[in-house]
Amino acid sequence: CENKARVVSEDEFESTNGIRATLNLGHTFGHAIENVMGYGNWLHGEAVACGMVMASYMSMQLGWVTAQDFDRIKALIKTAKLPIDPPDINQVQFMDLMRSDKKAVQGKINLILQKGIGHAFLTNDYPHETLLDTINQKVF
Repeated sequence: CENKARVVSEDEFESTNGIRATLNLGHTFGHAIENVMGYGNWLHGEAVACGMVMASYMSMQLGWVTAQDFDRIKALIKTAKLPIDPPDINQVQFMDLMRSDKKAVQGKINLILQKGIGHAFLTNDYPHETLLDTINQKVF
């Protein structure tokens, strides 16, 4: 909680690519998982952890995160006994839920991705196919 408070105070107005973006890593994917699975079936932290893996995978596919860093992220999340593999969710439903996320603008899905560990940023500038590939991955 202290770390979160520090980050929020440093980026109080949630600038586009400020440090606060690191707190939102995994949330767009995670909120879609929570919504589909029903709140309580997947806890918020579980869904966000899986979303962090998905965002890291997508960042790796885009060449922004190394395979070594991706493996490190997965290992840390597994060590915490949190899920790394998403549930089987229909791609269209997943996309619709992501479009309704608070970070979406005019139907464009804004994602918090990474350029290395600890360097998260908000973007909607990515190939649509890379997002679809990420959603369609069932095992990381």
